[in-house]
Formats: sequence, C-alpha cells, structure tokens
Amino acid sequence: MGTPEFAVGTLSALVEGGYNVVAVVTQPDKPVGRHGSVLQPSQVKQYALKHDIPVLQPEKMKDEDFLAHLRSFNADLQVVVAFRMLPEVVWAMPRFGTFNVHAALLPQYRGAAPINWAVINGETRTGVTTFFLDHDIDTGRIIKQKTFDIPEDANVEYVYDGLMRLGAELAIETIDGIISGNGVIASLPQEEMIETGETLHHAPKIFKETCEIDWTKTVKQCHDFIRGLSPVPGAWTNIILPDGRKSVIKIYKAQATDCPVTAEDKDKDDGSTARLIVKKNRLYIPASDYLLEILDIQLAGKKRMPAQAFANGIR
Repeated sequence: MGTPEFAVGTLSALVEGGYNVVAVVTQPDKPVGRHGSVLQPSQVKQYALKHDIPVLQPEKMKDEDFLAHLRSFNADLQVVVAFRMLPEVVWAMPRFGTFNVHAALLPQYRGAAPINWAVINGETRTGVTTFFLDHDIDTGRIIKQKTFDIPEDANVEYVYDGLMRLGAELAIETIDGIISGNGVIASLPQEEMIETGETLHHAPKIFKETCEIDWTKTVKQCHDFIRGLSPVPGAWTNIILPDGRKSVIKIYKAQATDCPVTAEDKDKDDGSTARLIVKKNRLYIPASDYLLEILDIQLAGKKRMPAQAFANGIR
C-alpha cells in the first residue's frame, strides 16, 4: 500500500526479490493539467501495471466493495509505505498483520513529512523504522530500525533517495523475520524508547505557507530550512530587489557565511520582506546574525537559474 516514488522502492524490492505480491493499493488517479481533464496514475500504480499486479484504488478505505475485494486476495501480510491512515478493519485483516515503513527514527518525527522536517531542524542523523500499525498515526510497536547520516549541505532529495533504498532493505529484513517466525517477530512499544526529558519532534504535512522563510532566524536555521524544502516544494520569500521593486523568489540552494549582518543590511520594508544584497555579482540575504549567500534562485514566472546569472542581469 503506497502512492509516491518512495513507496516504489520497497515494492520493486519485493517484486525483484521474488515475494508474492498479490495486489497493490494506491490513491485514485489524480487530475492534472489546466482543466484537470487528464488523470495521472500514481507511481506505485504505474509500476504495478508494468508487472501485472492487480491495483485497488479506493476513495474510502471503509468502502464495503473495496474491503471485499481486498479480503479476496487472502494476503498474509500488508506492507504500507507513504500511504494514508488505515482503519482497523484494513490493518487487522491479514493473519500476520500490517507494518509500515516510516522515513524517520520513531518515535521522533511522526507525521506526513519526516524527511523534510529532519533536514529543516538541522538533524545530522535520521533513518527508517518498521512498525506494526495500530489505532493512532505512527505510534505502533517498533520492529526494526536503520540509521542514515545527513551531510551538512545535503538537501531533501539526497536524504529521500537514501532513505528510499534503506527503507526497501529494512522492509525485506522485516518480512523475512516475520516469515521465519511464522508471523511472530520481536517488537517494542514506542513509549519504552522515549528517554526521560526527551523532546519529540513532529513532522506535519507541509503547505505553501509552511515554506516561507523566516529571516529573523539564524543563518544556519535559514540554510537548513532551504535544504529541507529543496527541490520540492521549494522555500520562498518576498524580497526587495536592488532597484526597489518587490518580488517573490524561490531559493533552492544557499550557503551560510561568516559575514556579520550590519545595520544597513538589516534594512527591511517589513518583517516578512527581505532585502536582496548584490556584492561583486553574488547574492546575499541577511539572516538575524550573518549573511546567507544565495546560490540557486527562481523568480516568479521565471525558470530556475544560478544566482550569479541572476546577479549579472541586475543593474
């Protein structure tokens, strides 16, 4: 059960590993195009159809026709990767239960966007977790975990690709353990993994307004925020161009500098509009402490470009 490319990593590992994947459950086709007249199948569906695997696309997970169809496959085990919350009637259906592959080291980063938030928060390590589903989101008993290091300049795409491969490996290990134990495998309640005084970080779904950069934060926090949203959906900000015009830009790549912000640099139109500074054909925006150098930029209605190319065009 899954929808995006991240879930294809595990599905392909199962198929190529010779496991008997009897069906795939994914989201309904998504309307795309200017008028929504074209239906785009999920990446999981595309992969399943290429390998002649039956595909179920329920609008509602409690639909009786869907439940009857799902039950007819008589699956021993269900594997969930980047899907949606399941009702008990679904996750309790297989005799060996249902487990989820989550792109974080639970109990940290429960929620829909764990990869983004780990990078945004400047984590140097994350990982993947397999856990049995229960009534609440991402709270079930943990089966296995694998860690993954996050380089200080890595963006979400790098971490996403790494965790997709790692998640597939962990799913196979978990399935093999369940098979060898005839449905029984060691698991641990998440409450036992929370240390005294430990702060749990959450990973809520990301929306457009979530992606606006807050320049009152430190240069490291701004840099991590941009990395955590690059390349998709992309961090954005309102700026004042050197000629006084205002614009909205997306920033895909930046780097922290050790250049302190001066009083002149901090000149802002208001709290949400940053001043774009051009120095020797290089772009900077002041954070609360140091200047952040902008390396990859996109103006509204324009194509993405290197910051130097943009700077060269500014008079």
